[in-house]
Amino acid sequence: MPLDASARGVYPIAPTPFHPDGTIDFASIDRLTDFYRGCGATGMTVLGVMGEAGKLDQAEGLAVATRYIRRAAGLPVIVGVSAPGFAAMAGLARASMEAGAAGVMIAPPNSLRTDDQIATYYRQAAEAVGADVPFVIQDYPLNFSVVMTPGVIRRIVQENASCVMLKHEDWPGLEKISALRAFQAEGSMRPISILCGNGGLFLDFECERGADGAMTGYAFPDMLVDVVRLSQAGERDAAHDLFDAHLPLLRYEQQPGVGLAVRKYLMARRGLIAADAQRRPAGSLSTAARAEIEYLLGRLARHDARAVVGTGR
Repeated sequence: MPLDASARGVYPIAPTPFHPDGTIDFASIDRLTDFYRGCGATGMTVLGVMGEAGKLDQAEGLAVATRYIRRAAGLPVIVGVSAPGFAAMAGLARASMEAGAAGVMIAPPNSLRTDDQIATYYRQAAEAVGADVPFVIQDYPLNFSVVMTPGVIRRIVQENASCVMLKHEDWPGLEKISALRAFQAEGSMRPISILCGNGGLFLDFECERGADGAMTGYAFPDMLVDVVRLSQAGERDAAHDLFDAHLPLLRYEQQPGVGLAVRKYLMARRGLIAADAQRRPAGSLSTAARAEIEYLLGRLARHDARAVVGTGR
């Protein structure tokens, strides 16, 4: 089914698993996909920033996306197709949709500065991938250095019928969510799905401000699923209690430069992927960092049994 504005829940940002020699670990893709489905994820996003998409050539990127899509077997998969030029973007978008993707995610190039430039870029990108391809705006100013105001997001949504979702990763960004939902309530912007990133650091209040869920890659996506479910059910204290128990580890995973190394280490410790390998250039964990992660896992295990993963590696 194609992606639409009713999307809710958790769409984990899936990593690209590698063997220690740098080749793609397709067996771990299957294992991870099965885990996402089993823990209640409502979709998946592949070839995002944390999916090391920039380290894959075009054929590898499509191979990774296709493997996730086929293994997901009906679970909606969004494919990141951001590229320096529209030809590469359109090629990957079309091939991914033909493989069964639900939609694509498009990030802005860091050269954009004005609202007109941003709106024009997304209009041209939508034309390039095709008006029949649902797309997600990736709003991540901390990484892309492109600041999208609520007004320019509304403009993109109103000018492009194929825009169905915002991946919200502004920081701080709670007021942006409130502003966008106010636009929707007053009728000046059609409804869109809003899923939030930033490793889930603000998910507890993002849901309360009107976000529909999360699209991020914390090593415990099953916790994110539970927090969103509890929040949507009105169980505010339970949602915050669970979120607060994970916050120290979640914060540790958000460190610039080594965040993906932390995440992959944790996912390997949980048995979700075979190895914590990254493609170069890559950050690495020191012996001290690994000890700190193990300490945080031990503390988390007092509150959440999912953190009980055996002795240190």
